Amino acid sequence: MNILLKSVTIVNGNTKSLHLKRRDILIKNGVIDAIDTKIEPSGNTKVIDIKNLHVSVGWFDSGVSFGEPGYEERETIENGLLTAAKSGFTDVILNTSSYPTPDSASDIVYLKNAAKNQLTGLHPLANLTVKGDGEVLAELFDMKNAGALGFYDYKHPMQNANLLKIALQYAQNFEGLVFSFPSDKSISGKGIVNEGITSTKLGLKGIPALAEELQIARDLFILEYTGGKLFIPTISTASSVKLISDAKKKGLQVYCSVAAHNLVITDSTLEDFDTQYKVMPPLRTATDMKALQKGVKNGTIDFVTSDHTPLNVELKHVEFDNADFGTIGLESTFGMLNELLDVEDTIELLTKGRSVFGMKEPELKVGQPANLSLFTTDDVYEFSEDQILSSSKNSIAIGKPMKGKVVGTIANNQLVLNK
Repeated sequence: MNILLKSVTIVNGNTKSLHLKRRDILIKNGVIDAIDTKIEPSGNTKVIDIKNLHVSVGWFDSGVSFGEPGYEERETIENGLLTAAKSGFTDVILNTSSYPTPDSASDIVYLKNAAKNQLTGLHPLANLTVKGDGEVLAELFDMKNAGALGFYDYKHPMQNANLLKIALQYAQNFEGLVFSFPSDKSISGKGIVNEGITSTKLGLKGIPALAEELQIARDLFILEYTGGKLFIPTISTASSVKLISDAKKKGLQVYCSVAAHNLVITDSTLEDFDTQYKVMPPLRTATDMKALQKGVKNGTIDFVTSDHTPLNVELKHVEFDNADFGTIGLESTFGMLNELLDVEDTIELLTKGRSVFGMKEPELKVGQPANLSLFTTDDVYEFSEDQILSSSKNSIAIGKPMKGKVVGTIANNQLVLNK
């Protein structure tokens, strides 16, 4: 398949000579064949000529959940990857949120086979412990060889400090990346929202920021003792940012992410008791939000993730106390970020970081495989249910202001366009 992108603005190209320049890009059989000021189409070539069209290397999400296997009614791998492609993402890291959870090499092989021949690449994580129960380490080395890019008991904090120590020591033998969800369960207890003025006013059980920060402090002490590589997913408090910043200054190999919604929404939105705002970690205060935004801008926070979590409607359309945690986010992440940041910073966040997982970083230059995201930058709108592509509709972003729209993606010698 040959594709010609006409008069596209290149954002964050691999050379300064291309950055923010308008060029034609010709792609032949999945490879970038030419980049020039003007290229004429020839033969059987699909021409994409859209006003204000921008292009960057393909976007990357460091943490998404689908339903398959076990919860296919929430999201299949096939539709989840199509949703990712239409949302601008050409690679996603898959959380261990299925049933059963992946804790063997054969489970990883199954996930990779289920995603074969899709435009968006699926890169699975594996359980850190057997069944994710936090008691016995899973077969980390075998799962790494099968294609697992890291080890994570999804949203379950590692309560056994010694087991985390052993995992970090063992994983160094094969450059394994160990995840630890930041929550001390003895502090968070049965909390469901951020502990503070809003939770007190609404009479909802609170989760103190201390629960997250204690776990992070403990984990960083262990990392300093053991060495190795530690990933702390979806931080949410100002002190968490500082703890990780200080650890990086010490030279520790620690990485972290923040969910896009925690950058733009605070716990004040809970006053309507809308269960779409029930997420984990919880929405925090304006002070926390500003610290997270600063951490993203100065590089302390390595990744902004959609934290895409599809859920059955009956798990959200219940009383707030009984609703499950989680929101979908693939479709809204770009619009949220581009509303908050300038387009260059937005694309920098969406394209960086594959190397942390041992993946090859795509390049936008002649002779390289086309791994591209296509988007506009100036469309201003409110996100609505019409924009949801997922099988599940539990979106925290409905009614939120967005800027810019995804046009489509090109990768794996395939093209996916939004209508």
